[in-house]
Amino acid sequence: MFAVIKTGGKQYKVASGDVLRVEKLAANAGDKIQFNEILMVGSTVGAPLVAGAGVQAEVIDQIKGEKTINFVKRRRKHGSQRKKGHRQQLTLVRIAEILEKGADKSGVMAAVSGAGVVATPAPAAAKPAAKKAAPKKADPAPKADKPKAKAAPSAAAGADDLKALSGVGPALEKKLLAAGVTTFAQIAAWTEDDVAAMDEKLSFKGRIEREGWIAQAAELAKG
Repeated sequence: MFAVIKTGGKQYKVASGDVLRVEKLAANAGDKIQFNEILMVGSTVGAPLVAGAGVQAEVIDQIKGEKTINFVKRRRKHGSQRKKGHRQQLTLVRIAEILEKGADKSGVMAAVSGAGVVATPAPAAAKPAAKKAAPKKADPAPKADKPKAKAAPSAAAGADDLKALSGVGPALEKKLLAAGVTTFAQIAAWTEDDVAAMDEKLSFKGRIEREGWIAQAAELAKG
């Protein structure tokens, strides 16, 4: 009698005494295992599996398949090539018995695909001790005061109202104050180099000359 089993994503037609290589199983050499995914037994075809059927086998050894070479070459201006070898891990088994019924009650370890080995069952764990009361949380540390935002620069005592200049509003006045410009006399005394430096520093883009600030500042400084 023969059977068709499924393991490791592949199908095998087997009979008692057959030796075959299958995808690696989690078992040791000498272990007795049982294949439970049976697609066909004799003339009985499963839908998709045959209920209660099984195929028992003995693990002979854990082996490796023949080496395969994977070579990749990229033909480009800065091409590359890679050569890599691989040997598939396999399990060598000998078919012992084909069961048409009662395999689910045989008590034989099921064949499980995997790189590891089936571990012996661990002894029953002792009952967990009573849970200890969780320690009380410490009082949270007082939150540090957030640093206060810096106040916007304001006109110092004795400073002129720079908004009197053409095109200068509150926002532009703050920029001038931040740059240390507080009086009309300062602006009236600017040289060409001072104007160029202030244009670059505050991104005025020629506004000083266009609006005629120096002449205006000179008149306003007279009072």
